[in-house]
Amino acid sequence: MLRAVADTHTVIWYLFADERLSTAARATIEEAAANGDQIAFSAITLAEIAYLSEKGRINAATFDRLLAAVESDEAVLVDIPFDRHVAQALRKVERRRVPDLPDRIIAATALHLGLPLISRDHKIQ
Repeated sequence: MLRAVADTHTVIWYLFADERLSTAARATIEEAAANGDQIAFSAITLAEIAYLSEKGRINAATFDRLLAAVESDEAVLVDIPFDRHVAQALRKVERRRVPDLPDRIIAATALHLGLPLISRDHKIQ
């Protein structure tokens, strides 16, 4: 069962056990894993990670680490495609409040799935 949607920073920080991941966020992910549940992330996160890696803004191994995590038999992270349903939900995320398209897609993914969003970014929560 899906428990929440994680934004890009949450996914990265979780993969690298980064201290910037809040205690509450880490607990949510670990509880989902312990219960055999999953944390979703938008497919746009894959694109953002590839882009940020190319720019040298994040660890170059991040993309491969995420793919390995998703392909694991015990994967806690699962990617959600951008489809017409997420696109319809995107129309409910105001561009004025969330101007960045990847953030809007992440918020729309959570909205479409009816799940809480794990993010430190208050604009998309």
